[in-house]
Amino acid sequence: MKRFLILAIFLLSVFVSNAQGYRHNLGLRGGLSSGFEYRYYASDESSYKILLSTRDRGLQLHALKEFHRYDLFDFSEQLVFVFGAGIHAGYQTWDVMHLLAYDRLWYSINTAFIAGIDGLAGLEYILYDAPVSLGVEVKPYIDLFGRETIKIQPLDFAFTIKYLF
Repeated sequence: MKRFLILAIFLLSVFVSNAQGYRHNLGLRGGLSSGFEYRYYASDESSYKILLSTRDRGLQLHALKEFHRYDLFDFSEQLVFVFGAGIHAGYQTWDVMHLLAYDRLWYSINTAFIAGIDGLAGLEYILYDAPVSLGVEVKPYIDLFGRETIKIQPLDFAFTIKYLF
């Protein structure tokens, strides 16, 4: 009887621990805007993401609200469609060439504040046994300030890998 009770408690704890899922993830994003990201799951269908990225020789901080759809694909519940929107702010730098007298050149570095809005759409494949997810996403953005007054980038594709905990 003791062995059965111990075995039942062990099996119940294994099933309960697998059913709890995850609430956070940390990951890497490799693309035009590459960087580190942290995601907090508010529920099974929504999350908040903070992304610290580098782009245009600068640094940007992105804050996004994401929505997750697990039931779009009949062949796998591990393939998740993710979409959302958010904002970003940071800076960018660029070189400016100045022509001086006697055909001499002088270079200076300019820096500008950038801010704008982001969109997001992507697919993630969740490996529940490993706690890792692999994904591909597109994050279009519009910079409202910066080197250019308005800069639109519709195709900021990236590959992601995230650790779930």
